[in-house]
Amino acid sequence: MEYFFCDTHKELPETREYLDRIKARLGIKIHYLSAKRGFDHWLDVYGGVLPSPKMRWCTKQMKILPLEKFVGDDEAISYIGIRADESRDGYISTKPNIKPVFPFKERGLVKADIIRLLEESGIGLPDYYRWRSRSGCFFCFFQRKYEWVRLAEEHRELFDEAVRYEQNHSDGRTYTWTEGETLLELLERKDEIIAQHEKAMAREKKADPNRPLAEALEAVLDEEDDELPCLACHL
Repeated sequence: MEYFFCDTHKELPETREYLDRIKARLGIKIHYLSAKRGFDHWLDVYGGVLPSPKMRWCTKQMKILPLEKFVGDDEAISYIGIRADESRDGYISTKPNIKPVFPFKERGLVKADIIRLLEESGIGLPDYYRWRSRSGCFFCFFQRKYEWVRLAEEHRELFDEAVRYEQNHSDGRTYTWTEGETLLELLERKDEIIAQHEKAMAREKKADPNRPLAEALEAVLDEEDDELPCLACHL
C-alpha cells in the first residue's frame, strides 16, 4: 500500500499539519507528488484564465497527471475515499492499469461513520473543519462565500494572494474566483455573509442537536451551491 498527496504548493497550513498527524499516528510514508511546473506557470499557459468549475485545468495539470506519472504502467488499485452518501465518483483513471475501488461505498459507510473512524483512530478531524468543509488550495474556486470570508480571518496573507491573482491581468480582462463579484467586493459583505451562516447553523442545530459540527457545517455550506467538489482535491 502506497499513500500519496498531490501537492500544488498552494495548500492551507492546516492541510499540511493534518498530513503530518496522519503520518505520525499511522506510522506511514506519504509520497508528495508535484507537477514539474507550478501554478503560476500553468496560469500563464492558460492565458491568465483562473481555474473554475467549468475549466479545472489545475486538477488535470497539478493532480491527475503527476499521479499517473507516479503510477506509470504498473498494475495498481486506486482506493478512492468516496462515501456511500456522496453522489460523485471521484477520480477514475482512463489508464487501463489503474483500477478504481470504493471501500467506503462498498461497505455503505456515510459521513458519520467516517468521523467515528477518524476519532477512534486518534487522528481526528483537520483543524480547517472549524470553518471549511474540504481540503484543497487556499484559493479553491469551490469555496463558498462564508469560506472565503473565514479565509480572510484565518489567513489574511493567503486571502490577499488570492486577490492578487484576480487583479493581475495585463490584458485588461477580469477574472474572479467567485461568479459575479471580486473577493474584495465579497469581503465588503462580510457581516451579512456571517450573519446568514450563523442563522443557518442555528437552524441545523435546532433540527438535530446531536449532529456533529462537521456534518452541520457541510450541510449549511452545501445550501450555497450545487457544485460538486474537485474530483481529486477532496481530503
